[in-house]
Parts: sequence; C-alpha cells; structure tokens
Amino acid sequence: MTSTPTALNIGLIGYGFMGAAHSHAWRTAHRFFDLPAAPVLHTIAGRTESAVADAAERYGFASHTTRWQDLIEDPGIDVVDICTPGDTHHEIALAALAAGKHVLCEKPLANSVAESEEMAAAAADAADRGVRSLCGFSYRRTPALAYARQLIAEGFVGEIRQVRAQYLQDWLSDADAPMTWRLDKDKAGSGALGDIGAHVIDLTQWLTGTPIQQVSGTLETVVPTRPAAGTAQGLGGKGDTTGERQQVTVDDTALFSARFPGGVLGAFEATRMAQGRKNAMRVEINGAKGSIAFDFERMNELEIYDATVPAGRQGFTRVLATEPEHPYAAAWWPTGHGLGYEHTFTHEIADLVRAIGEGTDPSPSFAEALHVQRVLAAVEASDADGSRWTPVDPQTPTTEETTA
Repeated sequence: MTSTPTALNIGLIGYGFMGAAHSHAWRTAHRFFDLPAAPVLHTIAGRTESAVADAAERYGFASHTTRWQDLIEDPGIDVVDICTPGDTHHEIALAALAAGKHVLCEKPLANSVAESEEMAAAAADAADRGVRSLCGFSYRRTPALAYARQLIAEGFVGEIRQVRAQYLQDWLSDADAPMTWRLDKDKAGSGALGDIGAHVIDLTQWLTGTPIQQVSGTLETVVPTRPAAGTAQGLGGKGDTTGERQQVTVDDTALFSARFPGGVLGAFEATRMAQGRKNAMRVEINGAKGSIAFDFERMNELEIYDATVPAGRQGFTRVLATEPEHPYAAAWWPTGHGLGYEHTFTHEIADLVRAIGEGTDPSPSFAEALHVQRVLAAVEASDADGSRWTPVDPQTPTTEETTA
C-alpha cells in the first residue's frame, strides 16, 4: 500500500489568470502523478481584500492576505509561487529565496537583465542550500512539444538548418480594448515581445539545445493609446472603460531574426494583433533529414516529416501525442482523449515537486530564464539601433543605453 505523501505548503501571490491556472495545477498534480509530497494550498496573497478572499474560497486556499510579505515570514510555507506582473518578480523572489523558500516564478523572469541576473545569482546560491527554483515556461510541458524535443535529440531531423517560430494572438486587435497592465512598460517590461515572444524564444532554444547568439529586430506599437479600464475587468482585460485614453508604452508586434550556433537562422514573430488567431503558438524546426512542426491551437498534435523515405511516401505525418509513450500522457486519459492548456501547468508542478523531493534542480532554471531575458533585451536594443545585428550576451546593451 502506498504511503501518504508528506505535505508541501504552498503560498501563491496573485489571483488573476495565472493565479487560477497555478492553483488548479497545485490541486491536481499529486492526484495524477506519483509525487514525493502532496501540495497543500496554504495561503494566497493579493492586493484587494475582497478579491483575494473570494479567490481563496474559489481556488481552495486555507487562508489569504493582502501582504505578500506574510508568505515570506510564515515558517510553515514551503513554496512561494509568483503570479504577479513582472515589476514585482525581482523583490519577491529574492526575499523568498533568502528565506529558504522554494520558488516558482512566472515568465518572463523579470523586467530587465540586471534584475534577472540578481535573481539567477540568488537562485544559484539558494540551490547550494537545497532550495529549488523554476521559471514558469509552461509550454515545455505540452506532451507533443516534449516529444518533439526527444525526436530532435535522437537525430530525427538531422543537422538543424532553420528555425521559425510565431506566437499569434488577437485579443488586443480592437483599438478600443481597455488599457491593462500588460500595456504598461513599468509593470510588464515589454509588450508582445516579452509576454508571448519569450515563450517561443525559450521553446526554440530548448528544442534545439542551443542558445540564440545574435538578433536583428523591429518593434511596433500599432495602437498608441487605449481607453482607461473601468472596474469590471475580466481575463484578457475585457470589461468596461472610462472615457479617458492612456498611453501604451510597449510594443504590440515584434519581428526579429536570430542566429543560433553553426550558422542556423531563426525567424520570430510575436503579435497580439493577428485577427482570428487566439493562441497560435507555432514552432517549426527544419533539418537535413526532416522537420517537425507544431501549433498550440492543435496542442495534441505534432507534424513530422521524414525526408529519408522514398519520394513517393514523403509528406508530413500527423502524430496524435496521447499515447502512454508520449511524455506526461500516461498519467491521464485513454489514447486519443486529448489534454488542454491547464495540463501544462499540472505537469510543471509535478516536475517541480519531484525535483524538490529528489533534491535536483528543475528546468528551466533562473539561469535559463536569464538568457531569455538577454534575448529580449537584445531585440529591444536592435530595434533602437535601426534593426542592426545585436549580440546576446551579458554585455547586451539595454534600450536606455542605446538611446542615451
């Protein structure tokens, strides 16, 4: 008979879209995966008393607070989960790591390279003390994409020759959609580039096993002002507005080329202006022996092309990634019964809890997320410098430095 796992007390900061997704994952992971500890929804923190109290009841937390510091100071909390806007990640993560709490931090890691460097250094120091940290690039845990990584590592596509990636959404295509914190550079760091472009930057580096080394990028703010948000705001910033229009201080669209090691070129696009595309996160890797292609709007499918078979039998093959042999899929439903967006977070939590129990460092680490931040900074610097090729390294200039 299996013994009951030990408890792992969770403190979550933020009760919006990501807070809901993470809460569901913390409740679910140990019920489908064999984990060394059972997460317990201990305390949720948020700015507004009435809203955080409601979130605690809906998501299943035992208590709530309007001070995130209470989670740091509570010796009973084991993990701090940061689901807040990017301008708060740095302060909260540093405090949590210093207090010996394991940390899950949503992406992008922070709003600047400098903050990300401090967080990565603190995470490395904490790891020496047995404290684990993870950055929430949840799309890595999509079974079809995890299977794609296996295929690439096994040599299915052969020598990689080209990478292309897009993240296409349309939820801000209406010029009268209300202002949201995601359109404020002070809170979000950047717009489509950092919000959704960060995902495909991380994914392509993870899939290929190689870092982006140079970029040439262009950013554009398509809708320069937005009506101020009213009080009834839902997910995606939908709700009532006031008559006042506010300045948008981030990009709406981002286009950039990238150089990987060995002369491999990548083409990247991130936009929230693509009418009809709801969450089209697309990745294609072309190699000497074949290709893989993926679109999250068909998240249970992977397309693979084997160029080594005779010409009469060549063509993209659809793989339904729901077999027990596919990553994560064995824990769920019978073959063909697909998974959804929420499962990527459950897989993320399962991997983190397992790493905490085993005393290993989960991935993506804060150091990996730091490199994504450096790519974002290099794209911004390239745009400010007339789309010139810009290196991605610790000395990558910030936008402020290039325009000073």
